[in-house]
Amino acid sequence: MTIAVGDHIPDVEISVMGSDAPEPIRTGDVLGRGKVVLFAVPGAFTPTCSDYHLPGFVIRASELRAKGVDTIACLSVNDPFVMDAWGNDQEVGDSVIMLADGNGTFTRAMGLEFDGSTHGLGTRSRRYAAVIDDGVVTNLLVEPAGGLTVSSAESVLDVL
Repeated sequence: MTIAVGDHIPDVEISVMGSDAPEPIRTGDVLGRGKVVLFAVPGAFTPTCSDYHLPGFVIRASELRAKGVDTIACLSVNDPFVMDAWGNDQEVGDSVIMLADGNGTFTRAMGLEFDGSTHGLGTRSRRYAAVIDDGVVTNLLVEPAGGLTVSSAESVLDVL
């Protein structure tokens, strides 16, 4: 079942890249406090994700913060090394937290996974953005198909 507006986000362990090694982190700790914008992508270094989705949130981070957003987080079913390399490549700095859902645990708990195995990708996250207030989903913008039409930084700014 897909998470819905009014639901609490799942509290599971994922990871982030620490100063020299991956570190476990609970989604309840990183996404469950304050106003959070979480956006998820099917894969790091993929064209739409690298050319539009992530850069849009980096470019508009100050606008999002001006609307009361405390945390901006990007999540993908990738390992923390890949997410760290992608964040460095995209020069996210401190504007976006790069979350690695390597086993897809959070993605499955959200009910937002898809099977990309026909393309050699395995289980991946659907592309979406969520506004979360103190752990409760207040807006959920899930892409209906491929592309980037409803979960962009601009779309999130429109609902804040």
